[in-house]
Amino acid sequence: MVLHLPICILCIFTLQLFTDGITNKLIGCYVGDAMDDVVLVRIYGNKTELLVDRDEEVKSFRVLQAHGCAPQLYCTFSNGLCYEFMQGEALDPEHVCNPDIFRLIARQLAKIHAIHAHNGWIPKSNLWLKMGKYFSLIPTEFTDEEVNNRFLSDVPSPQILQEEMAWMKERLSNLGSPVVLCHNDLLCKNIIYNEKRGDVQFIDYEYSGYNYLAYDIGNHFNEFAGVSEVDYSLYPDRELQDQWLRSYLEAYKEYKGFGTDVTEKEVEILYVQVNQFALASHFFWGLWALIQAKYSTIDFDFLGYAIVRFNQYFKMKPEVTALKLPE
Repeated sequence: MVLHLPICILCIFTLQLFTDGITNKLIGCYVGDAMDDVVLVRIYGNKTELLVDRDEEVKSFRVLQAHGCAPQLYCTFSNGLCYEFMQGEALDPEHVCNPDIFRLIARQLAKIHAIHAHNGWIPKSNLWLKMGKYFSLIPTEFTDEEVNNRFLSDVPSPQILQEEMAWMKERLSNLGSPVVLCHNDLLCKNIIYNEKRGDVQFIDYEYSGYNYLAYDIGNHFNEFAGVSEVDYSLYPDRELQDQWLRSYLEAYKEYKGFGTDVTEKEVEILYVQVNQFALASHFFWGLWALIQAKYSTIDFDFLGYAIVRFNQYFKMKPEVTALKLPE
């Protein structure tokens, strides 16, 4: 007879708090000293259920995972979720303008956009619905007098915001941009570059869902400016955009089975659509930041961020609305 005795192995878990996020708290859990097999636990930020449809997030996460575009989702719980850690480097603004890297980003985004909707269902964008919901949640005042004065003097009035939303919906909905599965929050830190494998992966799918293809790209271009210290001089110029958009269209056509030939007209059409939808991105995150300024417990100047986004919206509007789609 062989007697099997239980063996106790003492495992030392290491917890590492990641500090880049301004919506949630993210904790990496791993055994020992080496970050070889890391599990990420994301704890949702205060009142973020006002901003994020958590059921929709999980649905998108699973669809993306099934198509090899997202890490493994291990479990969800009432105020967070747990998923696989992607090995690599979270990017900064100086990385995303590197041609070797931005071509990988363009290709990966095209792969997501090319995912077919289930059972022939024709998707619709919920951008305007979400924007309207955010508008209904923005604060009317702040208890801190100094903050409130800043809010009243530097943020456009509700009437102006409402007029701009109506204008955008009318203008942008008629640009002909397809509605596809989008990431919707492709800031630099949500892109993981693995130099050894020569690829990129995207993380954080809180805002993912069906939206205008051009919005997703325009939003990413806005994020070239960074988050903590925003610098819109880093917004990609025409030459970089032409290269990026051509790489994207070649990959998108390939994934859709249409070959890889891309015309100058196709690049020009996408250029106009992307730069006009970049306006909607500024507006969306401006509203988002006002709500966060009221509820978030994270140490970040959300009001200042909202002011920056709205200012850039109004600065950019005349220039991009002058762009015309080619005949």
